[in-house]
Amino acid sequence: MGRGTFTIFHHMRTHILPVALCLALGAIVGPAAAQGKGAISTAERKIVSAVDRHNGAALDLLTRVVNINSGTMNFAGVREVGDVFRAHFDSLGFTTRWVDGSGFGRAGHLVAEHPGPGPKLLLIGHLDTVFPPESPFQKFERLDDSTARGPGIIDMKGGDVIIVYALRALKDAGLLDKMNIVVVFDGDEEDAGAPLSEARRALTDAAQGAAAALGFEDGAADPRTAVISRRSAGSWLLRSSGTPAHSSQIFTPSVGAGAVFEASRVLDEFYQQLAGEQYLTFNPGVIVGGTMVDLDTTLTEGTAAGKHNVVAEHVEVGGDLRAISPEQLERAQQTMRTIVSKPLPNTKSEITFLEAYPPMAPTDGNKRLLAMYDRASRDLGFGPVEAVDPSRAGAADVSFVAEIVPMAIDGLGLSGHDDHTEKETADLRMLGPLTKRAAILLHRLTEGK
Repeated sequence: MGRGTFTIFHHMRTHILPVALCLALGAIVGPAAAQGKGAISTAERKIVSAVDRHNGAALDLLTRVVNINSGTMNFAGVREVGDVFRAHFDSLGFTTRWVDGSGFGRAGHLVAEHPGPGPKLLLIGHLDTVFPPESPFQKFERLDDSTARGPGIIDMKGGDVIIVYALRALKDAGLLDKMNIVVVFDGDEEDAGAPLSEARRALTDAAQGAAAALGFEDGAADPRTAVISRRSAGSWLLRSSGTPAHSSQIFTPSVGAGAVFEASRVLDEFYQQLAGEQYLTFNPGVIVGGTMVDLDTTLTEGTAAGKHNVVAEHVEVGGDLRAISPEQLERAQQTMRTIVSKPLPNTKSEITFLEAYPPMAPTDGNKRLLAMYDRASRDLGFGPVEAVDPSRAGAADVSFVAEIVPMAIDGLGLSGHDDHTEKETADLRMLGPLTKRAAILLHRLTEGK
């Protein structure tokens, strides 16, 4: 998703990380490591050779789709990018269909299916970007021989291209026929439609019976890491009310504490009881209070009116809540409900938790899948891969299937930096190596290695 959760991390990194990666991962782009002949099988060498043959075509495809604006609400653009990828899946022998998004207010999704005797594998991408048609950032721009800038180049059209060319390499190697693959490219990952359950139904349906789910987001922008856990991304709305009266009567039995003190109590107890728990965050991002208040449904804008000598009647607070597992999320919500249920005199509070991206817990299955990916990388001569700190991994579509499949991994897409900004840049040297790692992992999952 690269959603906004990555933005601060990217700004902290500026341009230092790509330089460090070039030094640490020199073996990935060096000719000596390209084949990894001592560790991979004959069939896998065919995969590696096929990726090398198609690397120019993969770059051409990346350029083409980056040059098509597919901001989430540009429905025609999202469909156009979907059509480009659909043609590639059709040519690989997949059965493709477009899931209409009118029921959840979005363009829709591309689903491509390739039945086979192997275990079902779900591959996840998305077609949309955060850049609308009126954005000045519209085109693929080559910066030098190893980097390029463009809208969605790593979040996540680069990952989509890796999926296509990993599958093409498997086909060229004569291995795709036995594989059971379902690909879902959502059209609204950056700004999901509503209701969310409908907006993700194609994805959750595709996950049924799958042995593994692989997401091709750009992760934490470091190809030495992959994502096996993501925190949830949800919001909450607190409404507190009190008895309006002249300020001289506050705290009397008939008036009580007023809405502002009540909301303050709730927020303070949230902090006292929940702050400091690892991977749990809850941020009250907007608050309005007074005699009259109005907070919009997006929890981003509000108005309030009141007087310093009038006891406030209403307070509304909009906040964010993130947790690492369903269990942590449920415990936090129950604690917050309990706090809300004990109001100050003559006040009342209620809290509503809004539909959210679920967490992706770091399960044993996810760790096994990471170990397989790590082994594929080492066998190719590309070095180890470790789990990224989940505090650096924002919400993404893979989270919707994390509770359905036995194992899941994400962050397998094209690496770079500054996604969600007009400096979004890809390290083009990683396109081939990351495609090889993905293809070898898919092959080994099918073979049960």
